[in-house]
Amino acid sequence: MNSPPQPTRTAAVIPAAGRGVRLGPGAPKALRALNGTPMLIHAVRAMAASRAVSLVVVVAPPDGAAEVKTLLSDHSLPDRTDFLVVPGGDTRQESVRAGVDALPPDVGTVLVHDAARPLVPVDTVDTVIETVRAGAPAVVPALPLADTVKEVEPATERGAPERVVATPERARLRAVQTPQGFDREVLVRAHETVEASGEGATDDAGMVEQLGLPVVVVPGHEEAFKVTRPLDLVLAEAVLARRRANDGF
Repeated sequence: MNSPPQPTRTAAVIPAAGRGVRLGPGAPKALRALNGTPMLIHAVRAMAASRAVSLVVVVAPPDGAAEVKTLLSDHSLPDRTDFLVVPGGDTRQESVRAGVDALPPDVGTVLVHDAARPLVPVDTVDTVIETVRAGAPAVVPALPLADTVKEVEPATERGAPERVVATPERARLRAVQTPQGFDREVLVRAHETVEASGEGATDDAGMVEQLGLPVVVVPGHEEAFKVTRPLDLVLAEAVLARRRANDGF
């Protein structure tokens, strides 16, 4: 008897339901303009730039799915990639779960990407996908730390001095980026098993770690930084300007 075909497609889920309060008042962070184009569109294009990605699911604010659908239709996106918009939940974990639940059965590899990382290069995306397809349950791109890190006893008041309790060995630490890549069954099991508390999990690979499964790191990229504060917008604009100069347009 023939066994059923294994899921082979790769999809990217982009949770974009957050407000982005650290960028100040105004539109949700994912909809802030970067070089005249919403960050979300840059992030969608970054995922679709990989020929391995055949579907991008954008998880919109619960009351903003129609707006996000209009946004996607108003911007040029690759014809070879399908796009889907679904409403998200109150937490990132709920939103990622909503995006994963919307995937068709033939998707076996899932990327989870921050909308606030609009400039990740396609080589990084491809490396994550290839590593999952080679058998890793979960893959994260990451960079070595440039700064020494201190573990502290958190202060009870904002701005108060904090006592250092440890200095981790910097050579063993990595700053994690996205897209994080997963075997679909593993990601689903993590979301079904790891209990959401408070704001929910902010790192899907950490949920897989709680299952006791291996998570591997591949090289990240300095341009895959997270746009969180106003200064990050300035840096992102500079990266785009350099890309335009290098690409000749």
